[in-house]
Formats: sequence, C-alpha cells, structure tokens
Amino acid sequence: MSTRALLALVCGLLAAAAVGQAQMPDARQMSGIPRPVDDLPPGAVSVRLIRGDLSNNIVNHPVELHVGGRVQTVNTDEGGRAQFEGMTPGTPLKAVAVVDGERLESQEFPAPDREGIRLLLVATDPNKTAGDEVTAPAVAGRVTIGGDSRIVIEPDEDTVRIYYLLDIVNMAETAVTPEAPFAFDTPRGALTTSVMQGSSPLARATGTRVNVQGPFPPGITFVQTAYALPSSSGTVELAQAFPVALENLVVVVKKVGDAKLSSPLITRQQEMPVGEDIYIAGAGEGLLPAGEPVILSVTGLPHHGTAARWIALSLAATVVLIGILAARGHRGPEARAAERKRLIARREKLFQDLLRLELDQRRGRVEPSRYAARREELLMALEHVYGALESDDTSPEPANRTGLAA
Repeated sequence: MSTRALLALVCGLLAAAAVGQAQMPDARQMSGIPRPVDDLPPGAVSVRLIRGDLSNNIVNHPVELHVGGRVQTVNTDEGGRAQFEGMTPGTPLKAVAVVDGERLESQEFPAPDREGIRLLLVATDPNKTAGDEVTAPAVAGRVTIGGDSRIVIEPDEDTVRIYYLLDIVNMAETAVTPEAPFAFDTPRGALTTSVMQGSSPLARATGTRVNVQGPFPPGITFVQTAYALPSSSGTVELAQAFPVALENLVVVVKKVGDAKLSSPLITRQQEMPVGEDIYIAGAGEGLLPAGEPVILSVTGLPHHGTAARWIALSLAATVVLIGILAARGHRGPEARAAERKRLIARREKLFQDLLRLELDQRRGRVEPSRYAARREELLMALEHVYGALESDDTSPEPANRTGLAA
C-alpha cells in the first residue's frame, strides 16, 4: 500500500499468513510478531497469551512489557489479553511471559505513535504430541473471516482501488473442509479482480470470482484481493457478500477531496493522519453472518466530469465532418472512393486497437484508469468514422456496427 501504516498492517498480516501457507499445526509461528492495528488507542500494546492454539486462552496470568529499562506487568483477561497503554513513541518494547517454566518473548519493537500493536505469545500445549496435526486428515468444519481483516479503499483519478485483506481463521486443531466452497464474486462493475502476491497459494481469481480452495490448515490463511471500480460521478457504492461469517467489519478509506464513508453496518468512524495523508477508519459491531452483504458508499470523490469532454469531441467531430463534406462537394468519384477507402482502413485499425486493449485488460496488462479512458477514446473515434461513412450516399458497403457493440 502507499503509506507507512498500511504497509505495516499488510506486513503484519503477511507474517501471520505464513502459518496458513506453510500449513503449520498451531499458532507458534505467529508468536512474538508485533502487528500494527488501528482498533487500539494510539500507543497501546495488546498481548494475547494462548497455549497451543487460538482456542486455548491463558486467563489471569501475568504478562510483562519491558519498556526501555522498566517493566510493567498486567494480568490477562478472559480473552487471554493483557493491554498496556500510554507508551512513549519510539521506546523499545518487548513482551515476556513465563508459562509452566517456559519463557516466551516477543521480538523487540518500537512503541507506535499513531496506531496500536497486537501480538501473540504462544506456550506449548503439553497434551499434544509434536506432529499430531500434520498427519491428521482434514475434517468437516467451519472457518470465519477474522477480526483483523480489513477493507481498504483508495481513490485514483476516475477509478477507486479496493483491497480485501482477509484472515480466514480455522480455530480447530486439524485442517477443515467447510460445507460450502469459499468463493465470492467482486461487485458488479469491477474492472479487474486479482489475488495479490503474498496471499495463500490456496487462493485463485478467475474473472471477477475469487476462490479459496480448502481444506484450510489450522490458524490463519491470508488472502489479499484487489479490484477497481469506476468513479466518474464522484461516488462509489458496493455490496460485497462473503461465504463465511465476518467477525468484525473494519473499513479504511484514503481521504481524497471531500470523501465521506457511509454504511448501515458502520457504528463508529474517525479520521486519522498517516504521514501526509488522512484516512477514514470505520468499524462495525458484532458478527456479520455468511451471505449478508457489506454495503459501503464513498461520496465526495474528486472526478473529471465527462460532459466537457463529450462536448469538445462532438464539436471537433462536427468541424471534421463539415470539412469532409465540403471537400467532397468539389471532388470527383475517384477522390471520394479514395476517401472512403481511407475511412474504412481507419475503422479497421480502430477495431484492432480496441481488440488489443480488451485483451490487455483481461490479462492485467493495463491499469484500470488507463483502460477506461482509452476505451472511451476509441469508441468515440469509431463513432466519428461511422458518421463519415454513413454520410456518403454512394456507399456500396453499409456501416457495420457489430464490432462497436462488442
């Protein structure tokens, strides 16, 4: 992403995703890795203490946070979390806990300034034998989209780029296969849909459909998808349904112009500076059931109105047609035939350019904004050529609009 905070967020999620991609049997590879988040107060650190896997919280256990040369101690709550607040930005921090004689330590990291930090400390489960989960076959089960998932929206000229950063969580100790496939279509009008680098190899995108092939290993399977929607009117609206429950809706919008975020599912939001940019962070409350759409609207986006462009192009076309008709009035049959041949050649070239553009778009070789603008130019030019051909009363070949509809 384009800012330090979003980069840190994605990097943290990618670190967690390594568990799903490597199909580890527990959450130990996530242990001690700090992840920047925006759902904690600035400068806060939340340490979750678990034994073996995410379903086994360690409650009422002391956790130490080494703050420079000082140590703060907080006991974990019913969710296994110990939260520390009021850290001075930049101060070196390290979380430590001792569980049944096993010392658990996090990576050392600087205290954040504008966001919070979440991390896991994972103790060994003495009731498990190493390698049990690796050989265990997949079973029928359920997965959810975890609470650290995000929808990120970034305006870009006449399009808006939208990212889904999804933590697909399997709380079981073995791999599970959900009853229904994990697949969804991006909203109507999406220009491109892709699964981005760093996502689980289980994820694929075909057209506008995203499919994550199970079974899902224990822990987190990270999937990051991206697509673009046109925003020539300055407003973007989307309704996205996911195939499994969403634990917590969090939406982040880069504020450009007078952008505003609204949704019946968002109960609180705030603007926050990140470097030189401003972001709108919105969140909902409670579990969103599978199949219930996330409805979002972003208004007030800067946009280039198409009216002026169409007027200018129409005036130019009128001038060209008048010139062509005036010239034809003084030309003989040979000159008119030569002009018609030139127009037909021009038409064929425009069709070839349009076909090449469509192929490049389908293969992801052209930016969505560039694709939309170039396609509009080609279609307008084709209309002008057709107008010139149809104005020739002696035309032996009727204008063919089949390609235009394509």
